[in-house]
Amino acid sequence: MTEPLRAQSLTTWRFLPVSGRRLDVPTFRSILFPASGLDTMQVMSYEPIYEPIAQGAATMEYSEQGMFDTWLAVWTLKLRSLTCQLTVDDLEAEEEGIADNVLDTNTIATAARPGTSLKTAQVTAPILTSRPRTESGRPVSGVVRPGTLASRGGTLEQSLKTPRTAKSARPLTSQAARTIRLGTASMLSQPDGPFIQVSRLNLAKYARDKTVAKYLFQYLYYHENDVASAMDLAVESTKACEFRDWWWKVQLGKCYFSLGLIREAQQQFNSALNQFTDIEAFIRMIRVYVRLDQPIRALDIARNALECFPHEVTIMTEMARIFEGLNNMPMSVKYYKQILKKDATCMEAIACIGVNHFYNDQPEVALLFYRRLLQMGLYNAELFNNLALCCFYSQQYDMVVTCFERALSMALDDNAADVWYNISHVAIAGDLQESYNIVRKSLDIHPGHSYSWDILKKLEQYFSYL
Repeated sequence: MTEPLRAQSLTTWRFLPVSGRRLDVPTFRSILFPASGLDTMQVMSYEPIYEPIAQGAATMEYSEQGMFDTWLAVWTLKLRSLTCQLTVDDLEAEEEGIADNVLDTNTIATAARPGTSLKTAQVTAPILTSRPRTESGRPVSGVVRPGTLASRGGTLEQSLKTPRTAKSARPLTSQAARTIRLGTASMLSQPDGPFIQVSRLNLAKYARDKTVAKYLFQYLYYHENDVASAMDLAVESTKACEFRDWWWKVQLGKCYFSLGLIREAQQQFNSALNQFTDIEAFIRMIRVYVRLDQPIRALDIARNALECFPHEVTIMTEMARIFEGLNNMPMSVKYYKQILKKDATCMEAIACIGVNHFYNDQPEVALLFYRRLLQMGLYNAELFNNLALCCFYSQQYDMVVTCFERALSMALDDNAADVWYNISHVAIAGDLQESYNIVRKSLDIHPGHSYSWDILKKLEQYFSYL
């Protein structure tokens, strides 16, 4: 196993003036990492493209041009290394904020037909009347994803009244929500200043270098969180390659999507798919139509993607999520089961199928799925809370108290109220006074917990009759 790169090792690079001789591998390693002790080939294993760069830098004459090429190779290597430390899956970090939802200028029809809009799906699906909903009105899902706790539709006044906390997950803008973990490294103070002064870069010059431009874009997008500069670089690179590189069109569409330019992103993804069928382009195109509230068109794109990639799990996951958003649970569970046939370790599919069995009065079957998650190494308060409820409703009372104790020991402020609320339901079967005290604990943790207030009012009404 290769040793991970360290930021301190990367910042201690110094360039030694060596003239008139070849650079062998030990000398090249001492120039790159004088204090880290990492082998050069270990560093190159992070990306195969660096092997020819290192070999070329280690065998060329150290002339003026060779010195510049060596510096460019080292500079590119450091760009890639710093980016790898902070790269995240931004596909799973997208969320629609209040401004994006209410002040939406891309809506075509204000009154969509039933079954064709994600905003009106929660009103037109009678099959989910028994499934509880979140505080924002959305039916609960098997897993927490960006946007699952956020409500759709409504007026601006209703959206602003929704508390933007961890219990409702309602950010003001999508840009702050998606990139909350991106660009944090650029905020750290460095003794020698930042690695790159972005404002001084000649983006048109670097755009002509096909190798450096791609790594510079990823550095600007993920490390510096400078979407505007990354978009400018993508525009210049697209012009430099005469609009023939589909990769740059995907990155340009990603920048447009981050800045809220949905229609421009749609054009870029369409152009990229016309040149090359790529999974990322398909997924981002699906996200564009979901953002435009066109789930039927998004499903058509997903079906076309499955024709090109019939065994791709991520495409099936997108389809299952869209059907869940439309409250078409039979179709959603169908695709989640197909996902498990391809990937038996998909936690999202296991959890969604488990919660579907639980709310369909099959706690014994749901218990099997949640036990599978426990065997896979998932260990948190939510899982033990669900295990306790499944054991209680399947009449396995010996494990109920133990699971609730584990859930409370790992619960945080954002989910402890839900655990105490479920415990109060269990206590109702035995002691109403104890259930009342437990509900008060839930409200002490989260005073705005609506379900706890409901059961508290019912208990107080019952005690008033005594």
